[in-house]
Amino acid sequence: MPAQRLTPFGGEFRDPEREAAFQAERLPETLRHTRLLFLLSACLNAAFFISDWSLYGESNFQTTFPARLVVVLIALVCFWSISRAKTFRQAQRSMIAWEWINGAAVAILVSSHTELALFAVLMLPSIYYLAVPTAFRWTIASGIGSSVMVLFGYMLPEPAGSSPIGLILLMTILNLALFLVVSRSNRLQRMGWSATQAERRAKNELADSRAMFETLFKTVPIPLLVVRVDGTIVETNDAAVRYVGATQRSLGIRTTQEFYADPRDRDVFLARIRKDGQISNFETRIRLADGSIRTVLLAGMALEIAGEPHIISSVVDITERKASEEKIWRAASHDPLTGLPNRAYFQSRLEQDLAQAERNGSSLTLLLVDLDDLRNTNETMGHLAGDALIKEAADRLNPLIESCDIVARLGGGEFVLILAEPPSSDAAQAMVDRILTDMRRPFAHQGDLLSCQVSIGIASYPDHDRQPSDLMKDAGLALRTAKALGRGRAEIYSPDMRAQLEERTSITRDIQGALRDGQIVPFYQPKVDLKTGRTTGFEALARWHHPVHGLLTPASFLAAFEDSELSVIFGEHLLRHVAADIRRWLDAGVDCGRIAVNLSTAQFNWVGLAKRFLDILHDAGVPSERLEVEITETVFLGRNAPHVVTALRQFHESGVRIALDDFGTGYASLLHLKQFPIDDIKIDQGFVRDLENDADSTAIVLAVIQLGRGLGMNVVAEGVETAGQASFLREKGCTQAQGYLYAPPMAAAAVPDYLQQQEVRCA
Repeated sequence: MPAQRLTPFGGEFRDPEREAAFQAERLPETLRHTRLLFLLSACLNAAFFISDWSLYGESNFQTTFPARLVVVLIALVCFWSISRAKTFRQAQRSMIAWEWINGAAVAILVSSHTELALFAVLMLPSIYYLAVPTAFRWTIASGIGSSVMVLFGYMLPEPAGSSPIGLILLMTILNLALFLVVSRSNRLQRMGWSATQAERRAKNELADSRAMFETLFKTVPIPLLVVRVDGTIVETNDAAVRYVGATQRSLGIRTTQEFYADPRDRDVFLARIRKDGQISNFETRIRLADGSIRTVLLAGMALEIAGEPHIISSVVDITERKASEEKIWRAASHDPLTGLPNRAYFQSRLEQDLAQAERNGSSLTLLLVDLDDLRNTNETMGHLAGDALIKEAADRLNPLIESCDIVARLGGGEFVLILAEPPSSDAAQAMVDRILTDMRRPFAHQGDLLSCQVSIGIASYPDHDRQPSDLMKDAGLALRTAKALGRGRAEIYSPDMRAQLEERTSITRDIQGALRDGQIVPFYQPKVDLKTGRTTGFEALARWHHPVHGLLTPASFLAAFEDSELSVIFGEHLLRHVAADIRRWLDAGVDCGRIAVNLSTAQFNWVGLAKRFLDILHDAGVPSERLEVEITETVFLGRNAPHVVTALRQFHESGVRIALDDFGTGYASLLHLKQFPIDDIKIDQGFVRDLENDADSTAIVLAVIQLGRGLGMNVVAEGVETAGQASFLREKGCTQAQGYLYAPPMAAAAVPDYLQQQEVRCA
């Protein structure tokens, strides 16, 4: 017990409640002790009382007889009263009464100066100090008081033979010595009691902890096992028995090693435990009672039980999660039409290959392959023929994977191949010639012959550029040159191809002029709740009122989205139009819901993107909750990622919803969905278009819907054109849809009439 919690002189607890608890716990012993003390006092003094009859007739008899009688009676009275005491205070009152009355009577007795008188003078204070368990202050008071009373009784009416001063000094020394003894005794008693209390609490806590652990171990829904280091199973909980499908005894299992599909995995698991004392997320496969193989994550920790090393392990089944992740990853990283890796997967692979080439001092060649007749095929024969053309091209390119690092589809009719460390320029040229020759062969589709001819752009590391984006630009310039020179050929990048950028610059100037003249305006396509059929908002789509070519879609001015500076200006211009339209609708009492605007990857180059957009809304008097921003999966990749994090969080914190557009066509991993504040997932219209006649598209759509619902996100389907598509999406839990089935993009002036007509239809 720390010294600062005891009084410095009395050795009692400073805290009254703690002192009371100490006395209360010792009360039975105190009562037993004091009853014995009072009984002994009554018996001894009764014996002395009988012996005092020998003084009968003497002058002292009249004094000693009443005093002795009082001593016997007060002892008996206190014995009776303390037997009925329920608290320490009640018992102490009896003890104090006995001390003072007994002391006064003894003082009278010692005045007779008998042979035992001096012994009584010294003995009585000692008994009070050492034998009567009162509080320290009363012990001191009673000890000093009895000393004074018996000393006066002994010295009066006439002094005894001893020196009065010597006797006083002796009594003083006796009281001081007894004071120290009582103080030390109190301190030791309370320190011992505190230690006992602490030990008792520790034992109780240990017992409670053990009971809680056993209850938790048995009832926790996660399978748990306690095993010896040699694998012998000591204990399992109910969840483990349910998961495995039987008890170890009924299975005849002796060690956990028999559970592992590959017993070597347990050696690795055990080695990690021995090294670090614990392990988590250890992936392995185990065999259940029915013979099925499951993929699980194991966590384990070393512990000692009765001095013997044991391991407690938990089991988390991730079989379905792995299958789902594989399915989602496949959908996100591979092109659903061809099964080839998509743009995002290719970009990641290109960055890895370039980094390895830089480390090894080797070279790398990029082949950008594009179908020459895809657009014409789509326009003249339909998209099904175009898809067949893309599939055929992929099938012809796919065997080349043995000779190159990767074959991927970037989108449309564009493919890319990476030749990592080609043995020679002749070997690279031989592959290019093989591709051109093989692709020139037409193929039959529904009775028609389709041309599979391609153009190829070639760029090399480190000859042309060193960065992935620059290398892709070089290959793109070479591809454009090949097409400009007549198609069906391959061109190697050269710096003079940059001159072609002048044409793009010219287009950029035209777009800037269109923005300045107000020719760029938003058109609005409604988003419809699949359950209620009501419009929940609109997507703002840019349109160019070209003075010569009429109304143009974004496909005609893609340069506006590729140039970061122009993209920001374009986005601000479009948002100002949208904000003004929203404010005008709200003022007219038209509830337009949320209006979504698209953000290009280039716009995220600007750190102040979110703040500027929110300022525009504020200046127009439009609540930020009326805005939704749509981004594509490509914004998560490359050097813009830090800006993306900042901008999306600023949008989210301001109440702006964030939708992931064209989901499944890029590479949006589950990690991105977890890290970024995504509210909506938009299923790409390419999947929706083939929903009713393509099993792969159906599977991808279902996986995306399930993923969105599991993450608490709205799922929006784009390009819904048939009632069958809408019905399927609604039944499978898709939240919203947009497409020509409901309405094409419309001018701002047409929105109120559309909403009014819809209210009439829904009513």
